[in-house]
Amino acid sequence: MTPTFDLLPMKQLLALFVSLSFFAAGPLAQKGELLFTDDFERSELGEWKTVIPSFAVQNGVLKGWQTRDDHGAVGRVYKPMKDVVVEFKFMLDGSTGFNAVFDDKNHKGSHAGHICRVAFAPKQIRIGDDKEGVMRNDIFEMRKDPAKKREADKRLVGRGSAVNRVVEPKKWHTVRIELLGDTLRVTMDDEPAGELKSPGIAHETKTSLHFTVNGPGVLFDDVRIWAAK
Repeated sequence: MTPTFDLLPMKQLLALFVSLSFFAAGPLAQKGELLFTDDFERSELGEWKTVIPSFAVQNGVLKGWQTRDDHGAVGRVYKPMKDVVVEFKFMLDGSTGFNAVFDDKNHKGSHAGHICRVAFAPKQIRIGDDKEGVMRNDIFEMRKDPAKKREADKRLVGRGSAVNRVVEPKKWHTVRIELLGDTLRVTMDDEPAGELKSPGIAHETKTSLHFTVNGPGVLFDDVRIWAAK
């Protein structure tokens, strides 16, 4: 089972994340070459792969919903990337949140090759450096042992950030994720929604972007990925 930030108890969240109230105005990165675009105007999944059920294209949008008890649904698009600008729209359609995750399938130093992520929860948006944080192999294993958990948490300082933002259900939200060097910045509905500077984010190659959905459903539309410059 791969833990998600959405499922961590509040005490752990307080230990893992440093709250952010603002970040500098203006974009972190500019859009370069368009690497991927999808408006889901079809009935098939296309380039999206259902790694863990279930995902489907319905009524012009991508829908993800959890069908396994031990893990959220995972829908992934494979696209080599490093520094990128990602934009998409989403609506919570029964679920209370989801993760947008960058992975490198060839990286063996973290659980499942996780590099970094943005977690959208009902009242908070969180950013995590997975490569050097909770998914790094040694920390991942330490956190399974109650006797080593405190030491593991010490190693997580600076590897996550959080901003208090209400994510309204049954409403379309627009997200922009900017990933440039060791910095990841998030904007939601044209408002600042978090930033993290951490070494794992600068990992040279991300091979995929995926959404992890816990619960009855999240809808996605107009997914775009540009190389950042």
